[in-house]
Formats: sequence, C-alpha cells, structure tokens
Amino acid sequence: MSYQVNDGRPEEKIKAQPWEQLPKLKDEIIAMFNNFCVEYNEEGMERFNKPEHGWVNKTWRNSSIRRCHVDVVDVRETKKLWMMHVTCLPNLSNPGPIYGFDVIAGKNKVTGAFLDYSPLLLKEHPMTNWFIEFTKTYEPSKRRELPEWALKIFSKGMVAAGNVTYQEELQDICNLAKSSLDYYLRNINEYHGTANENDVKKAQNYYAENQRKNPHTPRVMQSLGLPEEDIKAFCRDNLFPSI
Repeated sequence: MSYQVNDGRPEEKIKAQPWEQLPKLKDEIIAMFNNFCVEYNEEGMERFNKPEHGWVNKTWRNSSIRRCHVDVVDVRETKKLWMMHVTCLPNLSNPGPIYGFDVIAGKNKVTGAFLDYSPLLLKEHPMTNWFIEFTKTYEPSKRRELPEWALKIFSKGMVAAGNVTYQEELQDICNLAKSSLDYYLRNINEYHGTANENDVKKAQNYYAENQRKNPHTPRVMQSLGLPEEDIKAFCRDNLFPSI
C-alpha cells in the first residue's frame, strides 16, 4: 500500500470523507472493546465524559488488559474538527506492548494518524514484531516526522501519516487500526503472568511520562474549544495517568 497524491490524475481518485469514515470506525472499536472487555467507570473520568457537548471518554478492562481507553472530541459543527485517541495497556504482569491509535481530521482530510504497538519492556516482543511485519506494506502519502520523546517509546513499525486526502488511504488506515486492535485483544492474554510487576509498572510509567511531553495534545484540545482547566486535569490524570 503506497500513495502518490500528485500523480496528475486526481479525477481517478475518490476524496476521503473523514467525518463519515471515522465515526464508523469509532463505533466499531467500541464494539470490539465491549466484546472483549468490561466497561468500568474510571475515577475522575465522569468530568470528561460529556457526550452532549461532543466529548466522550470510556474505559474498559479484562483479566489481561488493565485499561482500554477511547477519547473522542466531536466538534464538527462548531470547530470543523474530529479527534479520537485509543489506547490499550496490559496488566502489570504482562510485558506486552501498548496499543495506541490517534487520529485528527477536518471535513476533507486527516491531518494526522498514528498507530503503534509500543514496546517498552521487551523491544523484540513477539507482538511488536508481528506489528512491524503487518504495517510494512503501508507507505503514507505524507509521513509525519516524530519528535525525540516519541522515538523513545514507539516501534519501528509505527504508522505516522499526515495529509490523508483520499478515501483509499484513509480506509487502509482504518483497516490497519481495526485489524491490529483485533489481533491485540485476541493475543495479549498469552503473555499474562510472564513479567515482574515492578518492571512493567516502570515501563508503562515511562510511556506515560513521554506521552505527556507531547505539547501538541493540549494545543489541539484547546483549539477544539475545550476548557483550559479541564484540559490540564485530563492530560495529567486521565489521558496518560501514571500508576
């Protein structure tokens, strides 16, 4: 899968419709979590779960995954933007990678899409190796460069795409996100109970610490019209909380 945006034949390509494709993807991801996990009310999250105002935050868990999180900001009508953040963190006796998917889109294009199995305790974890192999055929039309903090935690197979303007590429990103999430939910349990809890805790906190260094997250949320005090509390306590 590779894409050339300026090939002189734009009439042969179908323009992406992110505001139709991505909400469907959100519903499919939530259905997958409902199938594999149990939804629970995370402490303090009710402050940030305001569907009537376009902000949705939901969490799930099961015996092998301590936290799955879906964060959606839907301000298509007021700010012309739609954003989703998805993570899965294994239990503390599990050395498996962290599943992460982020996407932000205007009406006609996706400005950023990021997908990874982030390996922190075992750099050569079998699931991370699977992910690297799985994503190697996807070549974004525009690759997003990663900052130093991101290079410390993301895998070599990470998808980092920008300026996604055609339906085919956006659909490929959606398929990658769904298929890799399905694989994650079906296989992460194989590694349950195979690691020292203190080591996993340290690794997951390292992941959260570096994610909180991302200045783009609060800026984007601010541009979406969310209250500044809510943004600070959310990024600190509920988006990437330390254990």
